[in-house]
Amino acid sequence: MRDSVARGTAGREIVRGAAGGAGGPVSVGGASGLASVRGRGGPVGVGGAWGAGVRRLVARIEADTPEGRDRALDGLRALAIAGVVLGHWLVTALVLDSGALRGTSPLSYLPGLAPVSWTLQTLAVFFWVGGRAAARGYAAARAAGAGYGPWARGRLARLSRPVAPVLAVWSVAAVAMLAQGAGQQTVYGLFRLVLSPLWFLLVYAALTAATPLAARLNPLWPLAVVALADLVRYGLDGPAWAGWINLPAGWLVPYCLGAARFWDGPRARAAGWGLLAGGVAVTTGLVLWAGYPAAMVGVPGAPVSNLSPPTLAAVTFGLAQCGAARLLYDPLRRVLRRPAAWAMVAVVNLSAMTLFLWHQTAMIAVTALGLLAGAPLPGLHTVPGDAGWLLARLAWLPVFALALLVCLAAFHAYERGSSPGRRGSSGRAGTTPPGSSGRVGTGLGHGEAARNV
Repeated sequence: MRDSVARGTAGREIVRGAAGGAGGPVSVGGASGLASVRGRGGPVGVGGAWGAGVRRLVARIEADTPEGRDRALDGLRALAIAGVVLGHWLVTALVLDSGALRGTSPLSYLPGLAPVSWTLQTLAVFFWVGGRAAARGYAAARAAGAGYGPWARGRLARLSRPVAPVLAVWSVAAVAMLAQGAGQQTVYGLFRLVLSPLWFLLVYAALTAATPLAARLNPLWPLAVVALADLVRYGLDGPAWAGWINLPAGWLVPYCLGAARFWDGPRARAAGWGLLAGGVAVTTGLVLWAGYPAAMVGVPGAPVSNLSPPTLAAVTFGLAQCGAARLLYDPLRRVLRRPAAWAMVAVVNLSAMTLFLWHQTAMIAVTALGLLAGAPLPGLHTVPGDAGWLLARLAWLPVFALALLVCLAAFHAYERGSSPGRRGSSGRAGTTPPGSSGRVGTGLGHGEAARNV
């Protein structure tokens, strides 16, 4: 009886997530939910226990997933998260120079690697998925009798909760490094590297709050704003600050596209092909004949960045990504009916905010620990100037991933809405929101989240 209760408790480890509710990442229980599995008949071997634990985790995730949950959105978000993490790890280099670390990029030395950024710069997919999920979630909240205020507060709270520990840890780390004699430029560079993802969260939060309006807005309007801003700053030699209007306007384009209602209609695939082909054609023209950079990420020292702020080329490239996302949507939905495939995608989404916020810290931690070797390590502290660096960097990726798992174990509780020392409140009696399926402690079955992933 006691063992049965323990298993039932573990089976309710999936709770509401940080960034999305209706389409954002959800949260799973910590180490106990993922690794602590007791055999039915007593002690078993390590390999057998691990295999049994994985099978039981897969079964729990499958059982806790409502029929109406949109698994394809989770699949697309998992691909986007993987692209962001791998992209940062591959195109960001911390070079040991005169005893200090300075940031650079292999794209500064190897411009032929620009196609890597086409694959791994997946921000438009994030906004497309976010707009699609938020529009559904808001509609579900209204159908359940909830107003805009409670819906928006809930989503923004889940989005902001995991940020506090990042700011706290790095504030302490910055003070400690300065006290130990680290150069201000080194500390500033590391701090900026870690906090750079927060611009995304600020824009995403603003667009989330504007979901009711975005769902009604034709994406051609923000696209026209981006084109006009680029015309002013590049075509008419206007002030550079005019481009910063593109920060909200540029990402409003994929967000509005995601929130549009026609994606579930009979012409959705045709629209996907049209966006993919049109986006590729326009972006290619802008790069070849209008002087936009080929790299879809910022490159240190480059006169123009496609991301800071977004350019018209970045936005049209994002249109192509939105089209590709819609074309992948149906195949992903079929693949993710398989419990094992769905479990892998779900686990990524269960920790999405933690992975997003801490992946740069993981890379920095490995780089700093590597300094203990007493000499620059290839692919870690050396100038990214040749293919040898890239091969060495690929060998470091598993080490970065291991460090990220350590960060995940330490800070994932904040994504769940609880401190590491206590359980979150989302699974307690009396906290089930309107429209809940009634599965206590299971965010996969709660209101908006039951409809979107």
